[in-house]
Amino acid sequence: MADFLEEVLYSTVKYGSSWSDEYNVSIDETAGGQEYRSLTHPFPKRTFTLDFELATADMWPNILDLYHRAHGTYAGFRAWCIDEDSSNGSTGTPTAFDQSMGLVSTGVYELRKYYGLSGTAGAAGYPYRKIKKPQSGTTLVGVGVTAIRSADWSVSTTTGLVTFNADQTKAVTNITKASQAVITLGSGHGLVANQSVHISTVSGMTQINGQRALITATDATTITVEINSTSYGTYTSGGVVHTRPQTGETVTAGFRFHFPVRFKTVLEIGQDYPIHRVADGVEFIELLNP
Repeated sequence: MADFLEEVLYSTVKYGSSWSDEYNVSIDETAGGQEYRSLTHPFPKRTFTLDFELATADMWPNILDLYHRAHGTYAGFRAWCIDEDSSNGSTGTPTAFDQSMGLVSTGVYELRKYYGLSGTAGAAGYPYRKIKKPQSGTTLVGVGVTAIRSADWSVSTTTGLVTFNADQTKAVTNITKASQAVITLGSGHGLVANQSVHISTVSGMTQINGQRALITATDATTITVEINSTSYGTYTSGGVVHTRPQTGETVTAGFRFHFPVRFKTVLEIGQDYPIHRVADGVEFIELLNP
């Protein structure tokens, strides 16, 4: 795999620049005009066609140095798209519930952005972009309807993988009926306020099973959670709480991101003006696996 430069393309982009998304579709046509189409994968691939106007004093540090550091079309780097840099629509403020993440392995998820959601998907499902280059400090994570505090997970800004902390699994010995249920776990449970827990396998108070809630208070043997259990059945036995996402829970994220790209064309500088240079029609192509 070629090098990747973890830097963002910086230069003066002129009006008239453009971008386009395409899909890898194989099309075979019979003599009678029948088409047989095959979708290789569900990922859009973006090509940027940019025109630059540069003062001669800025030409080298702005784009030519990057071109040489990348060894032309060899190495990748980050590009910011003025039309799309967010999980919330095109440029909206991210929330923890914008996009479903994809499960990679136990406790590890990949950032994704789905497209075409305003209508019903065909047999191939909704297309999505794997977000490999989230912008630092912008990622938020949710499980179900609960936003998860950042202390309980980490995100790699170079791979787009979100990793949850090791699961804190605790056995339940009692649950109260209250506007905020108090769950007895025993001494040394180690859970703290603002953590999120998933509750399962409870007998008697079965309505609480499958719910996830934030912890609002703790003491040596109990946790208090944001679940109104007043009308639930009476607890009889059993139960367990988990901190990591459990099977059946929707795990989501919000983020801002860059596109991983490389030069698709050589960089040709036009010496059109005494103190300015232009580079028109420079193409950058998205790297699906940077």
